[in-house]
Amino acid sequence: MAKDVNILIVDDFPIMRGIIRRMLTKRFGLHNIFEAEDGINAWEVLNEEEIDLIICDWNMPNMTGIALLKKVRGDKRFSDLPFVMVTAEGKKENVIEATRAGVTGFIIKPFTAKDLGKKLKIILQDDA
Repeated sequence: MAKDVNILIVDDFPIMRGIIRRMLTKRFGLHNIFEAEDGINAWEVLNEEEIDLIICDWNMPNMTGIALLKKVRGDKRFSDLPFVMVTAEGKKENVIEATRAGVTGFIIKPFTAKDLGKKLKIILQDDA
């Protein structure tokens, strides 16, 4: 797994962003991590930084994860950017909606570092 990958964590709960950040740094040695508390803030980060992967919560105020995914996929600059949706709800209709919108993968809460690692390995090996 490339250590110079820039990852954007998007979640409205600082504690959840911290948990994901710790998994990425402690378990996988990834340190180029950006954070955003909603889709609006994430969009600003995307336009300011070179991001290689988005890990995004579904349910957030201001702009949801699915709204951000659709905005990202609608912009040519980000159309191929890996986008992992994190959600507590594995509802079939949500999975279908996100799949149609171009999500790269799903992680269902609660998840372990091992679960995250499996997803990252699949997604980031495509860039290797």
